[in-house]
Amino acid sequence: MVSRVYVEKKPEFDVESRQLEDELRTLLGIDGLESLRTIHRYDVEGIDDELFERCVPTVFSEPQVDMAHRRLPTLADDSVLFGVEYLPGQFDQRADSAAQCIQMLCPGERPVVKYAKIYVLKGKISDDEFARIKHYLINAVESRECGFDKYD
Repeated sequence: MVSRVYVEKKPEFDVESRQLEDELRTLLGIDGLESLRTIHRYDVEGIDDELFERCVPTVFSEPQVDMAHRRLPTLADDSVLFGVEYLPGQFDQRADSAAQCIQMLCPGERPVVKYAKIYVLKGKISDDEFARIKHYLINAVESRECGFDKYD
């Protein structure tokens, strides 16, 4: 069984998204961009539901500064989103660290953890601008765009 959690910083702590939003406006000239959200998605296989629930506030998030969701948060009508994951064979430090932490909580076999970063863009963004944003954020040497189906 695969368990999934989405984690994002509370707005007052989301420095990464604000900086990236500013970069997209300044460097790419995306003036119609109203806001950007960064959501971290974790898929975990090899642990039971009880252990997964213990891991959400300790391994995957910090409750003081993060919000954890079981489903992708509701999006505004003028929002577009895409996800980015590492290519197979590329080392994913975030997924590896999460797997190590879970193994420390419950000794045994190391679970499989898959990680993806999801970008939610809100505003009037043309198809060309959306393509330029993807090209800017996806480093084709180490990562690719990913879907939203559950890891199997």
